[in-house]
Amino acid sequence: MKTAFLMGRIIVGAFFLYNAADHFVNRTMLAGFAASKGVPFPEIAVPAAGVLLLIAGVSFLLGWKPVVGITAITVFLIPVSIFMHAFWKEAGAARMADMVNFTKNMALLGAAWMFAAIPRPWNASVESAGRASEIPQVEYPPRRTAAG
Repeated sequence: MKTAFLMGRIIVGAFFLYNAADHFVNRTMLAGFAASKGVPFPEIAVPAAGVLLLIAGVSFLLGWKPVVGITAITVFLIPVSIFMHAFWKEAGAARMADMVNFTKNMALLGAAWMFAAIPRPWNASVESAGRASEIPQVEYPPRRTAAG
């Protein structure tokens, strides 16, 4: 379980970091697309979204302040999903593409919220480094005993 959770953290964190980099490298193109979707101040919104993705990616990848990462990705995903992937306003191929991205974002949001249920500090995380002797290790999910 510990290895699977660590691998999942690496994948999710890297996904958000990759997308953060894309928001900075391709900010002009993304700002144009955001403007076409009616996003106010797209030249500011795109790099701001990149910062939120960067915070979430670093947080999940390193296990550093997970609540901050969960909050950052929530603040990113909800408005982006509503403004950028409003499939209910589209038809044909555009509707399908937006529906795929909207539902993907909702799945990512659900996955991020599940991180809140994992006891902290997470194994192999910045927060647990050097504190292993101080912190009781909690197994998740707890194993059942013969009595329970």
